[in-house]
Amino acid sequence: MKTYIEERAIEVAKFMIHTNATVRETAKKFGISKSTVHKDITDRVERIDPELAQSVRRVLEVNKAERHIRGGMATKEKYLHRLKG
Repeated sequence: MKTYIEERAIEVAKFMIHTNATVRETAKKFGISKSTVHKDITDRVERIDPELAQSVRRVLEVNKAERHIRGGMATKEKYLHRLKG
């Protein structure tokens, strides 16, 4: 694996852990696709640093468990703005 890819994978994982960011937020911050973020944090980091991978996996699991709540809040906001506008 190329060095810059390994470095990016580590940076992505550390960012997600420190900010509890979602995959979408992380992709936007680093200017990469959601698929690349997911590949970085599930495959590449696992090979590079298993402990870091375990930590980022916990963040990913929390985000996955909460995504239905965020989706519901986004839908609520969408319709509240339609009623006001």
